[in-house]
Formats: sequence, structure tokens, C-alpha cells
Amino acid sequence: MPIATVAQAEMQKSESAASSSARTPLLFLCHRIPFPPTKGDKIRSFHLLRHLSQHFDIYLAGFIDDPADWSGVDELGDFCREKYFRPLRAGLAKWKSLTGLLTGRALTLPYYADARMQRWVEQTCAARGIQHVLVYSAAMAQFVPCGGEHFERKVIDFVDVDSDKWNQFAEQKPWPLSWLYRREARQLLNFEKEIASEFDASLFVSAAEASLFRQLSPETADKTGHYNNGVDFHYFDPEADSVSAQQNPYPEGCRILVFTGAMDYWPNVDAVTWFANEVLPMLRSRYPELTFFIVGSNPGPNVQRLAKLPGVTVTGRVPDIRPWLKHALAAVAPMRVARGVQNKVLEGMAMALPVLVSRKGLEGIDARHCEHVLLADQPEEYLAAVDGLVGGSFPDIGSQARHRIQQQFDWNQTLPAVVNLLTTETARSARGAGVQQ
Repeated sequence: MPIATVAQAEMQKSESAASSSARTPLLFLCHRIPFPPTKGDKIRSFHLLRHLSQHFDIYLAGFIDDPADWSGVDELGDFCREKYFRPLRAGLAKWKSLTGLLTGRALTLPYYADARMQRWVEQTCAARGIQHVLVYSAAMAQFVPCGGEHFERKVIDFVDVDSDKWNQFAEQKPWPLSWLYRREARQLLNFEKEIASEFDASLFVSAAEASLFRQLSPETADKTGHYNNGVDFHYFDPEADSVSAQQNPYPEGCRILVFTGAMDYWPNVDAVTWFANEVLPMLRSRYPELTFFIVGSNPGPNVQRLAKLPGVTVTGRVPDIRPWLKHALAAVAPMRVARGVQNKVLEGMAMALPVLVSRKGLEGIDARHCEHVLLADQPEEYLAAVDGLVGGSFPDIGSQARHRIQQQFDWNQTLPAVVNLLTTETARSARGAGVQQ
């Protein structure tokens, strides 16, 4: 993942350090430590943090749900004036979340509730005179002191419409989980709307997400916008020396379809399980040499069991995802539950790799079927796409995909609008600050 960009960021940070004391203090609340940037939400939060650190003195607070991520705390020191992290233990957090059934709140809120986090935020804001806040993900808004009424500027990056994601989960689960997830969707939407009404701007990861939220919360439509994710094109470059120097990780004589992503994330688990069971057998009946590689961290038992199926390999975490992309026939993103932009699709396209993606997986990416990507939702559509790739029907799709991503997903073009929202002295719509509508 694009951890190599940290060196560049540190250089930029050091250049501006001399003027640090003159800058506005900013409270940055994040539900998961934004380092290392190895997952979709952490990639976005890291680049946002890095960019904002060039303009503000950052006071960063968040949670760490993976013990391995504690090693990243020191790496963030160059971007923050102060930082504070609390452990988030999933088992305990799930028990805490059930209190929401008694209080009528969304279960997401007590899942993250933490008295020490609340105390640090309140004390730091008071001691440092902080009057500007950037909240990353809805759950962290509960820590803004006094609801933020004393702050000059309050901006929230919802990223996705999480409440709608729970509705999608409900469609895939039996009762009573379906009932529980629909309840969470309702209660979380109420909280999202409440926060959007209190904050100066609400941001999302794509035009589709922003449009959906405007429909759900029309009273805050004028304060709702989005900014695109970005891709480090120097890092995700199939011709980069650091990529060319690495060997092909796949066995000889195989045609490879690769799925990349965190394998403890349920929508990813659902996607690879469906593809391995429902699509791959049809593909291998025509192309016996076709092999499906699942490449990503923390594969649970359900994913590991897929390796027992013919033609399926599960790797777990790998040190560098790029050679796994470069040497594949195609990347697949058969998402059946999805919100926002899939970084796995962006990275595959940036690596000039053909990407077979479901329509839900392509949300937020302006790419055309057969020109930049190959759309497929049903097994027969995946078979037609593979037939076309093997038969040479799409010789330029990889290069066209990389060019498309370079045009649309550049951090340097998207992040300045967030700075504008946070530095505006008077109330202003997302459109007025340059955020895309």
C-alpha cells in the first residue's frame, strides 16, 4: 500500500514546521487510526490528515482496533501537534453496543462510547482553545464537546451513508439479524441527520453518496457535498522500478483472477464467497488453468475454507500488493453489498489492470463498460468478460483505465476544498467552498 508516500509527506511537513505556531488548531476525530493506510477508510483519512497538517496544527484522537496498528502511532507524530488513541476491543464493544436497545440509540454509538476519549477531547479543546473540528465518520461526532455549539467551524466526513449500508446488510441476513440491522439503519440515519443539521458541512466519498444523503436529509442538502478519493499514481504504477524489481508471485501456467482487500470486512467476505462458489466453477469449466487468488489481511475461517475449493488460493496479508495486481489476468470486485468508492477498483485501474466489477462496486467511479472496466453481476457476465480478455477483445482497457483514474482521482485536486470549508469565517455551503455537489 502507498506507505511510501509518507516520506514525501514528512518533507512537506518539515518545510512548514517553522510557521506551525501561527496556524489554527484543529481537532481531528477519527474512528480508526489513519496509519498504516492499508484499508479503504484509512487511505482516505491518512491523505486527509496529511493534507490538513500543512494548514493546521492537528490534535488527533481516535481508536485502534488492530493491535498491529499501535506501531503506527509514532509515524503520525510528524502530522500532529498532539495525538491520543484508545484501544477498541471488538468483543467488549459489541456488548456495549447492545445498550442502544435500551436507550433507543443506534448501536454504533455505544460501540464507540469511551469516557476517557471524551475527557481528553474536552480537556484538550479547552486548554488549546480549539474552535475548528473535522470529524471522520459519524460515530465520532458524539465526542464533540457540547455538540459543537462553541466551535467556529465544524465539518464531518461521513465517507459513506452508513445507515444505508445496514439496510443492505439486512437484505443478506435472516431474521432476527435482518430486524436488528434494519433498526440500526433507522436509528443511525436519525443520528446522521441530526449531525448534518448541526455541522457546517457534510462530506461524502462520491456524488452518488452525497445525492443519496440529500434525498434522505433534504433539509441539509445545501450543506452536503463530496470529494473524491485519490490514488498515488507514482506508487501504483506497473512500470515503476520498485514493482518491476519484484518477481511474479503466481505459479507458472495459471491465468489469475485476483481479489484484494481486508478479509475481515464482511462485504469482502460475502463477495469472495459468492464468486468462489457461484462464478469460478463456470469459469474453470472453460478455462481449467484459471485460478482465483484472495489477497488480503485477516482472512477468517469462512474465507480460509474457500482455499479447499478447486482453483482458490488464500494468501493472507502480503507486504506489497502491486506485483499481485501487475501479474494477474484481471482483478475482480464482485461486490454485492457496497457503499461509496472501492479503493480496490481504483488501485487495479491505476495499475493498468482490467477490472471485472459489479455495478455496486463501481459506484462513484465514472468508468465505461468495455472501455475502462468490465461490468458483471451474473456468472454469465463474468464468463463473457473472461472470454473477451482471453480472446484479446480489450487490448487497451488497462491503459485506458489508468488514464481515467489519473483524470478523476488526484488528492491534490480534491483536498483543498476541505481546507476551504474549515477556514471560512462565515457560514458557507459546500458548493461555495469548492466541494463537489
